Amino acid sequence: MNFLSHFYFDRDEENPYRIMGIVLPDLLKNANKEWNLRPEKNEHLFLHDDSQRGLLEGWKRHLEVDRYFHSSEFFRRHTSILRLQIVPHLLHSNVRPSFVAHIALELMLDSLLLTELNLNSSRFYTQLTNADEDMLDNFLLLNNIPEPSTFFNFLEGFIRSKYLESYREPKDIMYAIGKICQRIWPQPFTDEEKFRIATILTAYLEVLKEDFITIFNQIEVRLLPYAAK
Repeated sequence: MNFLSHFYFDRDEENPYRIMGIVLPDLLKNANKEWNLRPEKNEHLFLHDDSQRGLLEGWKRHLEVDRYFHSSEFFRRHTSILRLQIVPHLLHSNVRPSFVAHIALELMLDSLLLTELNLNSSRFYTQLTNADEDMLDNFLLLNNIPEPSTFFNFLEGFIRSKYLESYREPKDIMYAIGKICQRIWPQPFTDEEKFRIATILTAYLEVLKEDFITIFNQIEVRLLPYAAK
């Protein structure tokens, strides 16, 4: 799931470190795709401080949500349909249609949270801002990231731009997919390919409106409360 979809499950959470933790795996991969942190393998390092514990709890929540989501019938069904619709338009591209379908579904879910449920993205950004940089720096150091300036530069821009708000518009979802694909494939799409895929996604958003909330409901009932972990 993408940033706002992860936030949805903890939208009323008051602890900014848990909110930061639930999106930290994706923030770090965006900042540097070579980083591969596994704090859940060394939990004892993060239990000495409430802030560090909050970051770890949020991180584990992220893994839990993604595990449920990616093994769900909802994910398999919608990515399969999207892939079949996208394949004819990427016959001459190196980009994998399955990758585009996966990313597109996640971004469209974020979009629908904004447009259909009016999810408060301002609260999301405020919570990220409230997470103290020194506590984040300590967390990264404990995970063997000795020079985390790359991450903090990315985080500052991420919060300042409020980029996720752009997902309200279908055309901007395609723009975001293009930027993500550029990390793997140079010049991933022609203008014609972008237009045709954007058309598919615009139509599919209407399909998703009918049942998108079901996956959130299914996951929400399976999540354990933090206190039980």
